[in-house]
Amino acid sequence: MSNLLQLESVNKEFEQFKLQNITFTLPAGTIMGLIGENGAGKTTIMKLILGLQQKDSGQIKILGYALEELPLSEKAKIGLVLDEFPYPETFNCREVGMIMSKIYQNWDNKVFENFCTRFDLSDKKVLKTYSKGMKMKLQLAVALSHQAKLLILDEATSGLDPVAREEILDLLLEFIQDEQCSVLMSSHIISDLEKVCDYITYIHQGKIVFSEEKDLLREEYGIVRGNKNMTAELPAEAVVGVRQHQFGEEALVWRAKLPQGFSVEPASIEDVMIYYNRRKEG
Repeated sequence: MSNLLQLESVNKEFEQFKLQNITFTLPAGTIMGLIGENGAGKTTIMKLILGLQQKDSGQIKILGYALEELPLSEKAKIGLVLDEFPYPETFNCREVGMIMSKIYQNWDNKVFENFCTRFDLSDKKVLKTYSKGMKMKLQLAVALSHQAKLLILDEATSGLDPVAREEILDLLLEFIQDEQCSVLMSSHIISDLEKVCDYITYIHQGKIVFSEEKDLLREEYGIVRGNKNMTAELPAEAVVGVRQHQFGEEALVWRAKLPQGFSVEPASIEDVMIYYNRRKEG
């Protein structure tokens, strides 16, 4: 399986923030979710990948090319969906298609029109009358109409109703079916990522905490609950983080390091993120 995106020891320093030693790989035919609190560095990583900011060191490879050597023909195979709407709101969707056809050599207007019909995007309405969900679908229609191989989505499902989010997630799963395309997406809606992602990369304060297969994360971690003295009975090396409440304690644990005899419940990706964050702050 080839890799559509590779970051190796990427660093970027700002006045009050550092992105440090960012390393992960996105194989073809997969979806990776970037998670982390606000300001963790997710958007900076995407800007570095897109060449909107310059890295200080390290290597970024896209579609088999070093970022600095990526031909224009290959850049056109990157589809982008942003939380902020990029098109003039006085346009209609047909006019957006006309502009995009001048930008992308591989633009397929028939594909674009089919997506507009599928998403019920009327060219009789100007874009300022579109709901947030419709605007997001228009961005996806554009991204999928110029033979993109790599989709990059920054908070694309944020603020959408559950039905609109489900439609977008279904479309992403369709996109990777031929196993030659991949998606890198950030989202604060962890349940969306759990539905569709093959890999999860957790960024905390500019560093990668982990970048692993989603199913392995579920196998590696679990939740143990008990009274207020419960964590004292756990081996320290098995405990990722502890949460206390008025009824007792609960801990995120590495299953492999936990002795037999403890009752372990499944841990969600959100659990793993929260407990790791508490551990880092502690």
